[in-house]
Amino acid sequence: MSSVTQNDSPGITRPQENEIASYAKIYVDCVPPGDVVQTLTDQIGKTRALIQSMGDRGGDLSYAPAKWTVKQSIGHLIDCERIFSYRALRIARGDSTPLPGFEQNDYVPTAESEKRTLSDLLQELTVVRQSTLALVRGLPAEAWSRRGSVSNFSVTVRGIVFTAAGHELHHYRIFQERYLPAIQTA
Repeated sequence: MSSVTQNDSPGITRPQENEIASYAKIYVDCVPPGDVVQTLTDQIGKTRALIQSMGDRGGDLSYAPAKWTVKQSIGHLIDCERIFSYRALRIARGDSTPLPGFEQNDYVPTAESEKRTLSDLLQELTVVRQSTLALVRGLPAEAWSRRGSVSNFSVTVRGIVFTAAGHELHHYRIFQERYLPAIQTA
């Protein structure tokens, strides 16, 4: 990620490593070249289609013992998307208050996503993504490079948005490579 890649959207470039938390590099590296807002727009349909192809029964399965079920993973995506958007909003609006991290492994059991229907979770994921898209589409150009502190990392709004896109892409690959084969053999 040492070079800056211009996206199709004016002024939105791939973030430098000093614009993201170190743990987010794995996610940002998943984002293809091009317009990150278009990536956010396109990927939700692909994720929904993949999850729906697993069938209702697939929502309750995981690919290995002690791993999250498909439903729990979708709940995780929903929670993370909300947190990424909230962080982007705060920093985009010039709020310099340091933002804390969160422990994903504490969120999953208390969300109780496994008790919900797969279609309900997918609907919520879609609505949350639509909210993220409304936020990022309305950002003024200068907001994308605004910097704030998240989990003691200096990040930009651009870095957060790329992290959100890459986080879903990362989980899409896990659904495709690990969950789908496990469900097909169950």
